[in-house]
Amino acid sequence: MATLAPAPATDDTGDRPVIRLAPGRHKRMRAGHPWAYSNEIAMTADARALPPGSIVRLHDSADGPIGTAMFNPRPLISARLLTPDPDAAIDGDFLTARLTGALALRERLFDAPYYRLAWSEADGLPGLVLDRYGDAAAAQLNTAGMDRLAEELTESLFATVGVRSVVFRNDTAARTFEGLPSGTSHAGAPVEGPVEIVENGARFVVDLTAGQKTGWFYDHRENRARVAALARDMDVLDAYSYVGGFGIQAAASGARSVICLDRSEAALALGAEAAKLNGVAAVCSFLRGDAFRTLEEFARDGRSFDIVVCDPPAFVKSKKDLASGLKGYRKLTRLAAQCVRPGGFLFAASCSQQVDSGQFAEALRGALRSVRRTGRVLHRGGAGPDHPIHPYLPESVYLKAMLLQLD
Repeated sequence: MATLAPAPATDDTGDRPVIRLAPGRHKRMRAGHPWAYSNEIAMTADARALPPGSIVRLHDSADGPIGTAMFNPRPLISARLLTPDPDAAIDGDFLTARLTGALALRERLFDAPYYRLAWSEADGLPGLVLDRYGDAAAAQLNTAGMDRLAEELTESLFATVGVRSVVFRNDTAARTFEGLPSGTSHAGAPVEGPVEIVENGARFVVDLTAGQKTGWFYDHRENRARVAALARDMDVLDAYSYVGGFGIQAAASGARSVICLDRSEAALALGAEAAKLNGVAAVCSFLRGDAFRTLEEFARDGRSFDIVVCDPPAFVKSKKDLASGLKGYRKLTRLAAQCVRPGGFLFAASCSQQVDSGQFAEALRGALRSVRRTGRVLHRGGAGPDHPIHPYLPESVYLKAMLLQLD
């Protein structure tokens, strides 16, 4: 993994280029939305020639300033608002102020340094995903503008938060749309092996350099606690378990037995290590396999559980995948429901941003109808408070979760 050595960003506010919205295309941003799409911008030859990630003044068609934005002429989302101040300097001090605010919120929410520290537009840092793991952090720089600020961001992160290591997991599909290279790097002290975190009183080991996304999914913190609260004396199946977040917390809360099911041998190995750390290895087993195929086999064999958790990866990566993705959620829920004992519980989630909560709920209802199961919805929710939602950006709501008791 290479050491980070980005080119520093420059932001001369006196010579900052101006990008204008097309006539009549200003209303959404004037109402608070932080994005301008490429078809809303007057894409002149000068605009198209700007380097991706340029800091610009964003104006409406009448030349009224909207604010300071990151601009990239390549992707559909071409301008991302940083601040309504058109003359704000976007530098280390700016980043430090944003990180200080984000840190203050998380320290009020949580009593241990394990959380999503910055969540893109909601924390005023478009394109930045930043997770904290004690004195280490893992980051994704998903916009060209944030990528150009990598050096200043790193310095600010070390000074403001006090972490010693930053792993940059810049291997996301979003970077491809921005015209950015894919890869991983680090700044500060190297991260040697998995790191340990604590969530809801349970201990886990997480691989920041090779695990999924940034290594851990903090967004389900409250959902894991809700499922674990039901788990005493229950048999639990945690499908798509990754490193066992749901299953091991259920075991630590007194589950009778837990199966963690995942396709990744490396993730299951980390889950088994966590089970030992929490003193629940005797009740936890780790099964490598495909969730659809395994659930189908369990249903066919009449094998059932008191709690079944289904937290799959995104089935819908783009709008063209919507129909097939919803079909996948229906099939998965149908198979899972057949494995839930009467009076038992099903937890189902979708992290597909293109699927809204109504579509997800209808997919679950259709699945339950197909196997003639009914019951009651106990909870509908999403991500925890360290994944705040920008009030004018409904597109940022990605996680949907439902907890049901089935008759």
